Amino acid sequence: MELKPLNDSGGTGMAMLHLEGDKLTVKIESEGLTPGQPHAQHIHGATDGHDFHCPEGSDDKDGDGIVSTAEGIPDYGDINISLTTSGDTSKDSGLAVDRMPAADARGHLTYERTLTVSQDVAEHLQDLHIVQHGIDPNGNKKYDFGKGKSELDAKLPQEATAPAVCGIVEGAAIGSVPVGGVETGTGAGDPATGTPSVVAMAGGIALLGAAGVLTAARHRAVRVRVSTRRDSA
Repeated sequence: MELKPLNDSGGTGMAMLHLEGDKLTVKIESEGLTPGQPHAQHIHGATDGHDFHCPEGSDDKDGDGIVSTAEGIPDYGDINISLTTSGDTSKDSGLAVDRMPAADARGHLTYERTLTVSQDVAEHLQDLHIVQHGIDPNGNKKYDFGKGKSELDAKLPQEATAPAVCGIVEGAAIGSVPVGGVETGTGAGDPATGTPSVVAMAGGIALLGAAGVLTAARHRAVRVRVSTRRDSA
């Protein structure tokens, strides 16, 4: 499904998440992003059933024309997984721009990585969101301080951290029939990545899964897709 542009970024994209047991393969193809620049990207949201969705223009509370990360978080939630290219994937790596994928000279970005995720994430993946950050309001093909400093790190321009595209993960939790069907056979897990187990970082996350569900799910693959629609209340 299509990733929806935010902040008039011009960015669009497609994402596919493939889950087998505790191994989550994330594939993203985006275009129209700021060329030649790194784009921080995350899976946002909580696994406690909270209703999150992608932000809208009305979330620009200070009227500067940009929905900043801080203004968007009440809608799409805190960082759950940092989609880095290597190493740590926790919230602590949310601004690890040296390990985030960069768009090419045409603004195209390709990402693929297999991660080890927590049981909470595996059971509630459909409640989460994918957000890619980094915008170019003045069209000079780089991040500058034209829109001020980032509220996350004063050393970074707001352009580097403002959300550019967002999509709602949709499908079904492990243990029910997912959108796109269920595949059998081996999955795309990659134990060679060395990625540590991810502990969900959003506040108030609780374990809600039924006992034994994850074990049973290790023998099948579950596909979920990314949608731009709002979650139902």
